This record gives sequence, structure tokens and C-alpha cells, in this order.
Amino acid sequence: MRKKGTFEGDVYYPSNDVINQANVREFDKLYQMSIENRDGFWAEQANELEWYKKWDKVLDDSKKPFYKWFTGAKTNIVQNAIDRHLKTWRRNKIAIIWEGEPGDFRTFSYHALNREVCKFSNVLKSMGVRKGEIVTIYMPQIPELVIAMLACAKIGAAHSVVYGGFSVEALAERIEDANSKVLITADGGFRRGKPTNLKGIANEAIKRSPTIEVCICVKRTGEECFMENDRDFWYHDLMGLPIANAKCDTEVMDAEDMLFILYTSGTTGRPKGQVHTHGGYGVFTSTTHRMVFDIKDDDRWWCAADPGWITGHSYIVYGPLINGTTIMMYEGAPNHPYPNRWWQMIEKYGITVLYTSPTAIRGLMRFGDAWPARHDISSLRLLGSVGEPINPEAWKWYYKVIGNEKCPIMDTWWQTETGGFMITPLPITPLKPGSATKPFFGNEVAVVDDKGKEVATGEEGILVIKNPWPGMARTIYGDEKLFVDTYWKDFKKQGWYKTGDSARIDKDGYVWVIGRIDDVIKVSGYRLGTAEIESALVSHPDVSEAAAIALPHELKGNAIHSYVILIAGKAGSKELAEELKTHVANEMGPIAKPEDVIFTDSLPKTRSGKIMRRVLKARALGQDEGDLSTLED
Repeated sequence: MRKKGTFEGDVYYPSNDVINQANVREFDKLYQMSIENRDGFWAEQANELEWYKKWDKVLDDSKKPFYKWFTGAKTNIVQNAIDRHLKTWRRNKIAIIWEGEPGDFRTFSYHALNREVCKFSNVLKSMGVRKGEIVTIYMPQIPELVIAMLACAKIGAAHSVVYGGFSVEALAERIEDANSKVLITADGGFRRGKPTNLKGIANEAIKRSPTIEVCICVKRTGEECFMENDRDFWYHDLMGLPIANAKCDTEVMDAEDMLFILYTSGTTGRPKGQVHTHGGYGVFTSTTHRMVFDIKDDDRWWCAADPGWITGHSYIVYGPLINGTTIMMYEGAPNHPYPNRWWQMIEKYGITVLYTSPTAIRGLMRFGDAWPARHDISSLRLLGSVGEPINPEAWKWYYKVIGNEKCPIMDTWWQTETGGFMITPLPITPLKPGSATKPFFGNEVAVVDDKGKEVATGEEGILVIKNPWPGMARTIYGDEKLFVDTYWKDFKKQGWYKTGDSARIDKDGYVWVIGRIDDVIKVSGYRLGTAEIESALVSHPDVSEAAAIALPHELKGNAIHSYVILIAGKAGSKELAEELKTHVANEMGPIAKPEDVIFTDSLPKTRSGKIMRRVLKARALGQDEGDLSTLED
């Protein structure tokens, strides 16, 4: 009997307690069934939800790759995220616990959340928002952001959430692409003790976006901001008017009707608006959330992302609310005013599951073990990781220091385009630190070369998904050709989805995602993943974070240049740089030895925490840095 999770070699085995309490206790047999009878599996999951009318067909693949799910069904994601809970004891269950960075907090039961959503739905209707239109939302992480998303969905409008740290250009571009008439924003939010000026940025973006007729603004910081007559309205004023009736019918939607668009930006080209729908997305996010994180009725779930990203859409808002979960939301920075902010909140609110990014874990790891040790975080029973491959050192710290060696880590791989988890463990899965383990039910994946031939075990190649799934993006808004060309053209003959990531599969069938295909360095003909080099650097006790890039080299073709953030209290030196080069060579072999090690206090990152290696490369080569709209600072 395993009373605690244990390591045997490099494999972690969950405790018997974890296995015995799991919602899913047998993986292989259920996985096999989900592959052999994919429609049957997804129909069974869909039957966990309520529908105004059931589907005629689970999957319509008559117009590949424009797959449709649950065709003929009538639903609305709000029917399952709120309405059905009002008929049960969950009506009075806490839906949202929210804490602001200054320390203020609010809670909403499912009943109270419904009231606010109904009121704001009626406000939007009075402002002329109609079914099928796209409303742009640009807000800090406050409850009104979730209320606005749900209100749009309730009346059949789609939402386009633009992360509250984006620039004027990024916001204007997304408003224009979505042709939005209504923008919902706030005067600002709090970040590291300072108010941000969202309304100022929104005003500038509206100047460039002639489609905007109405701007609704939430008063959060109380800072002065310009409000234009007959265009700008305070949220609290509107919610106090008779138009904000607390009763509103949920619009009956087709399963394939658009729920939202969310923009992804690559290294080139305009941002791409990924289209997600009410039916398939609702089934997929709720199923993955329930099974992977083993959700129980008494859980307090904290996905420490922002609703402005797909992680927030799927696993702060829709998946957890459909499952009737209590959600934690926090407005500010993880280390403000001190590095114990997260641990303090876990203790205060009794959080049971924490889902965050490797960047956040490494950032907090820098401050050592003493900060979390000051708090009782024993309420945690599961941990999760999202956004990029987690290096083994960060995995082990997260497991030992935060999870007290009892919380399995659900290291999930997925994308904005996939809508939800695609490769992921379950709590019962033996884990290998750094691997996302195996495909979720219904999914088959492969690692192939450019021609679509599967590479040998342990070899690196292109990660592809061989099958459709309910949460998949249906298209790129307004550009079906770009959708096909980006994701489906390269392996059209096989009908596979190209993820854009490189990976390898080991002898046990575990998938190791290495990073974006663009983030692979070729040195003297050898392909090296930036994530592997960075993991080697971070495994040195003095290193907190690292980034690796390739720069041209006369003999090798490319040489590795690395940027390193040291743990608090350590200083860079020539001696340490040489030590780190040798350390990487010892860990990975001489071919991976960096040409140069540069010490830095920060790295250019997207606001979702991914290192922007192309920016480092452009700076090093004196080239144009390209689109920086997603850059954190």
C-alpha cells in the first residue's frame, strides 16, 4: 500500500488514497473504448449536460476539416454553466471567490452570479447587442469580466476578450477584425500596487476603430478617466437602471453557433481569431476539467491564469462553472507585496487544486522554500501546470515544496485552437517530470517527419493530432483559407492536425513536448530543443530561469546563446558563466554547450508567461523585433 506518492527511478506513482478517490480509476480500457467508439464516448460525456434538444449526429465530418459536433442539438453554454445549477442545492453554493490586489474581496453564489448576468444581459440588449454580434471585452481580472462573458453568451452574442495588458494597437486591431459595436472595459486594474490605465488605452483604440458605438466602463480604481457623452456609460449606473432587470431568458442556440473568438498571434501576420462554439466546446472543457482534475463538489479550484487567455476561458470560466465548481480569482501579481501572496490565499480560502504555469512556478521558486513554509497549504490535493513544458527541477520543487509530496501534478498540453486538454495525465497516471504523459480520451497523436512518416521511438519530430475532437476551433474568423493552410494543409492526405510543436514519444508511449517548431536549434546538423537546453541550465542550483536561442555560426551553422536569471542573492561572473556552459555540456553532451551565457534580470515574455525567444534573437542580431503586442513589459 502506497500511503504517499513515491518515485521509482524517474517515475512517480500516485498514492493508493489518490487512486481510490479518483473519479476515473481505470485508464487503458476506457481509452481503448474512446478510440474504437469515439462518437459513443463523446455522446456519453454530452449526456452529462442538459440540452434544449439532443443532437441528430455526434460528429459531422462531411466537410473536412470543418468538422461539426452534436449537429441538430439546441443548447446555450449558460444553460449548463448557470441555469441548471439553480434547480439544485448548488443554487446557494459559492461560484466565485475573488480577491483584488489591494486585499478587497467579493464572493458570488450561483444564484447571485445568475442575477448579475441576467441584469447585464438586459443592459447589453438595451444597448442594441443582438444575437450573432461580437462584443469586445478589455478588462482586468475582476468578477465583471466573467459576468460580461456569460451575459454575451446568454443573449447569443459572441465575445472577444482582449487581455487587459494589451496595447492600443493590439486592441484596435482585434476590435476592427471582429467588427465590434460595443466595447466593455474598466477605468483600470491593480498590478504590483499601481493602477493601470485601461480606459485611456481603450479611448485611443476607439479613435482607430470607427465601428465602436458604445463603451461600458467598470469603475475599479477610481482614477480619473475621459468619458465621452452618449458613447461611454458607467457599468454601475446602467446596472442601477430599470433596464437592468434581474430576469432574462437564455437564448436557445444551435450547438454549432459561435460562442467566442479568441485571438492567437504568431511570429508573423495578423492575429488569428479562433472560433469556438456552444456545444462541442462546452462538452470538451467540462469533461477534461472533471476527469483530469478529479473535480469533487467540495473543491475550491484556482486556475491562476487570466480570463483573457484560453486557459482562463476554458478553466476559470466555462469548464469549472459547468461542473458547478467554486472558483478562485485573483487580480494581481503572484509576488505582490511579498512572495507569499499565493500561499497566503491558498491558506485563507482553503484552495484544493492549483493550476498555473511553469513561469509562475519558477518565478516563485526563486524566493526559496521559506515563503510557502510560513503557511498551511495542506488543503491542496492536486496541482497542475500549463503553457509550456515544465522543466524537471521546477516540477520537483512544485511537487515537494508546494504539494508536500502528496499532490500529483497534472502537466497539460493544449492550445487556444484545441479548446481544452489534449495530452495530459489523470491523477491515477504514473508521472515522469517534464512529460505531459499520454493523449486524453478520444485523442490519438503521433510524432512525424515532414512527409508524415512516424519517427523512431525517442526521436524528435512534428506533433500531430490524428482525429477531430469536440473542443476544436471551427475556423479562423473571416479566413477559412488561412485556417486550412495553417493547421491542415501539410498533412491533408492523412487528415491530421498540425500542432506547430515538436515532440518525442518514449518507449512507454509518453509524449515529451519540446516546444514550438520555431524553437528548435540545429547545431552541426543536430536538432536541440530550446526547452531541453533551458532545463539543463535551470537544473544548476544558482539558476532560476533561462532562455536559449540560436545565432548564426560560421562552422556549426548555429550556435547556442543563453540568457540566465539567477536565484535571489546570486551574482553573475565569468567564472559562473563557464561553470554553466560546462554544466549544460555534462547534462546534454558537448554539442549542447552554449557559446555564450548572458546574465539578465528579466526575459521578454508574453503575458501568458511564454518566453519570446524571437525577440531575444532579433535584439541580438539588431533586427526588427516584430509584433510586440503580446509582450508583458
